[in-house]
Amino acid sequence: MKLKLFIATIAILITSWITNVGVSTDTLTGIGWALLTAMVLGIINITIKPVISFVTIPVTILTLGFFSFVINGAMVILASQVVAGFVIPSFLMAIYFSLILGIVNWVLHLFD
Repeated sequence: MKLKLFIATIAILITSWITNVGVSTDTLTGIGWALLTAMVLGIINITIKPVISFVTIPVTILTLGFFSFVINGAMVILASQVVAGFVIPSFLMAIYFSLILGIVNWVLHLFD
């Protein structure tokens, strides 16, 4: 459990550094915000995302799965509304952030 939280925190810091949005990567407080964001995104992905994904199955099928990017972006926007130190300026940046976060998580979990 602690290792997964650590990997999620590192992934959020790396993604914020790559995309220049999210948590501040130039201060020590950014690590705390990334830890809190990792926990909030984990809770959102466990509770809210499955319900939203189930309700939007027809749209996801019609768009050949591309609507899942919109769902992921909405979850990132929701997390940015909950965590004060996690700032996403627009919905398009949230989709971009979630895409990069997925790639970074995949790479980091190769070493898990």
